Amino acid sequence: MSVTGKRGVGVPVILMHDGEGTIVTVECKNGDTYRGFLDETEDNMNCVLKDATRTDPKGNKTQVEHIFLRGSQISFFIFPNMLKKAPMFNRVRNWKKNNSKRKPGAAVAGQVRGQAAAIMRKAHQRMQAQMLTNR
Repeated sequence: MSVTGKRGVGVPVILMHDGEGTIVTVECKNGDTYRGFLDETEDNMNCVLKDATRTDPKGNKTQVEHIFLRGSQISFFIFPNMLKKAPMFNRVRNWKKNNSKRKPGAAVAGQVRGQAAAIMRKAHQRMQAQMLTNR
């Protein structure tokens, strides 16, 4: 299993889901900035903000009750500092700690599959055979 789970979404999307229910700032590609309550997010980064303040590139501010932001138009998010302690980051730390102990070229069952696993297995077998013949 990967760090991000079985769904195949990345760390930023998981962080977005963890940020639901908090006040966030979102900047769009057109320069608009929205700050409000992150009500709902989707895996394609679409999101809904409630009680948001929209700031255009010129600095004009307007209040928006509900706004749907298309994920492809979002440049970046600013999340609250409390998400530093999100459980997802513990999974990343544990994954890095456990994978750093693996020997290079040693395939562990369930982690590498398909053609890549076969190539790694053969290379590992060749290395072992070569080490035995060099003794």
